[in-house]
Amino acid sequence: MTQLQQSRDVVRVLKENKVIAVVGFHHDPMKPAYYVPEYMHRQGYTIIPVNPALAARGQSFFGHRAVATLAEITVPVDVVEIFRRSDKVRDHLNDILNMRPPPKVVWMQLGIRDEATARTLTQHGIDVIQDRCMLADHRALL
Repeated sequence: MTQLQQSRDVVRVLKENKVIAVVGFHHDPMKPAYYVPEYMHRQGYTIIPVNPALAARGQSFFGHRAVATLAEITVPVDVVEIFRRSDKVRDHLNDILNMRPPPKVVWMQLGIRDEATARTLTQHGIDVIQDRCMLADHRALL
């Protein structure tokens, strides 16, 4: 697989993948890690919040309980969307690689890049999008 940068590839990802696990999901509606997934939910996507603190409190968002880790997700995930600092992305690599089935895409939100992790993911057959806002791309391209 590859690192996707072309608009046509981003459009394909947004059209063909409807289940998104959001690593670093936030409960504050003013934060991008909340309002981007909320927007995607309103567009018909299934959103699975991944945040250990919210999972410990048993909180649910958009019809799904928050989970502490990707390993707790029991349904196939199309896209793992990451809202963590670039230096924290690698912390989730093993969890992503151990998902069964593996996600088709890992999407690092605007401002988030990790070239080494992206290379490893693509070597394992997972497409990667880095440093792009899913909400902005959805609005602009679809």
